[in-house]
Amino acid sequence: MQLGLAAARVAAMDQEGEHLFTRPALETEGLRFLHVTVGSLLAAYGWYIVFSCILLYVLFQKLSTRLRALRQRQLDRPVAAVEPDVVVKRQEALAAARLKMQEELNAQVEKHKEKLRQLEEEKRRQKIEMWDSMQEGRSYRGNTRKPQEEDSPGPSTSSVIPKRKSDRRPLRGGGIPN
Repeated sequence: MQLGLAAARVAAMDQEGEHLFTRPALETEGLRFLHVTVGSLLAAYGWYIVFSCILLYVLFQKLSTRLRALRQRQLDRPVAAVEPDVVVKRQEALAAARLKMQEELNAQVEKHKEKLRQLEEEKRRQKIEMWDSMQEGRSYRGNTRKPQEEDSPGPSTSSVIPKRKSDRRPLRGGGIPN
């Protein structure tokens, strides 16, 4: 009985083994195609793939150590920020910097206001001079340009360049007999 049972088991295993070795033609064809494709790819680009894998491994190792260090710093940072002395010093430094910047801004505003006052005073003075010259019957245009030229003895910044008189003869009938 045991012999018959053992023989039955062997026969069943043989059938399963044959079943495992006899795969469908489509599946074996797919495996052959995969084997040929992968084999040709490795034959053509094998060393490139090996070196790129090594490079990726080394790069991953470097980045992982930096990432661990960054995480450790981030975990240590909140402890330092919680200390009241550090927070108070930082706030005082910020307040001092803001105060300094505000003082600089106020000084610039004062300079600008003074400059505007001077311009307004100059305009008012010019209007008074214009009015006086009109009352006296003189032209006021020449008078307004002279004080500006006296104030700035350097080169003129105006964009109007006076034209010089030409010494050339006129092209048509300038008294030349034919």
